[in-house]
Amino acid sequence: MLYERYRKEIVPKLMKELGYKNIMQVPKIEKIVINMGIKEKDDPKKIEGCVRDLMLISGQRPVVTKAKKSISDFGITKGDPVGCMVTLRGVRAYAFFEKLVNIVLPAIRDFRGVSADSFDGRGNFSLGLSDQLVFPEIKYDQIAKVQGMDICIVTTAKTDREGYYLLKALGMPFKD
Repeated sequence: MLYERYRKEIVPKLMKELGYKNIMQVPKIEKIVINMGIKEKDDPKKIEGCVRDLMLISGQRPVVTKAKKSISDFGITKGDPVGCMVTLRGVRAYAFFEKLVNIVLPAIRDFRGVSADSFDGRGNFSLGLSDQLVFPEIKYDQIAKVQGMDICIVTTAKTDREGYYLLKALGMPFKD
């Protein structure tokens, strides 16, 4: 399991690479946030499908997110459902990361690695997937609509360099 490997092998390796003296300085995955946006706010079946897909992918019940304010250009009023999201922490976050790196990303057609430019300046990494069919839990005949998602990996790293070393050590395939 990735979490055990992180504690036993990766932490000492990162301490040496980054020059840390204290084990608590070593960056780790704090949480992983998966977000799916819903365009069809009036159709409850689309919302249920989004919630079901995200529950199958993450193993945890997602929260339906609602619009904070009305935006007339998008036809959204305050309180309308605009998506669903789930936050994974601890061992579940590491298990999802392992599935993402070893199963999902290699299943993407013409995948050559993720861009290292997707760090936010504080060591957190974001990536977007164009469809949910790359996850093994999702079957094509069970989905209502092919839909993408955003995955944000929040780390305790202070800089992008530290975050890069952490994710690289955990197995994230970066383009070089």
